[in-house]
Amino acid sequence: LENVTFGYNPDDPILKDVSFTVMPGETVALVGYTGAGKTTVFNLLVRFWDIQSGSIKIDGVDIRDMALDQLRTIVQPVQQDVFLFSGTIEENLMLGRGIRDEALKAAAEAVEADGFIRRMPHGYKTELQESGANLSSGQRQLLSFARTIAGDPRVIILDEATSSIDTETERMVQSALGNLLEGRTSIVIAHRLSTIRHADRIIVLSHGRVAEMGTHAQLMASEGLYH
Repeated sequence: LENVTFGYNPDDPILKDVSFTVMPGETVALVGYTGAGKTTVFNLLVRFWDIQSGSIKIDGVDIRDMALDQLRTIVQPVQQDVFLFSGTIEENLMLGRGIRDEALKAAAEAVEADGFIRRMPHGYKTELQESGANLSSGQRQLLSFARTIAGDPRVIILDEATSSIDTETERMVQSALGNLLEGRTSIVIAHRLSTIRHADRIIVLSHGRVAEMGTHAQLMASEGLYH
């Protein structure tokens, strides 16, 4: 991001001259109080909205110069509210992308979802109720991880992906999360310390600007806003 300014109302910017670089394979956490601009960054990276000034580039290419389907293959979000539709587990993971069975199952195994799927009445052919009502919150989250990894994105954005689950379920999901992010560039938007403290770098947003940047240890030692 280079000097990015954006507001849903252009006269009232939420992000003000924001610049930072995420290196390949790095996990960067975005933190800040509600309204600091974290989710806005998320919306801009997948081009739900376009910025008013500045630029967002991937490998030097402005994302506005990419076709949307290309951008959304490279960058994939995992959101707090998991969307599952009526249909089989397999269909929910595949999303019409023509992914081979072996690749689908490898994705489920990678995020530790394969075990509970195989215990379902018909395995991958088990019919899900609307919104995955016949699954636990942890199982729904693991399916969303498997769905993402099956698409093999280069960049993953996690938007509060563990905020709506209880602490016990979170322990189950944390190891799967590590597998999801391994070898990929990731931006994690979170409030839970357990989700962000092991990030390679933490960017602290305040009033639409970058206030601090560093590792958990560095930011705690500096006793600034993050502390």
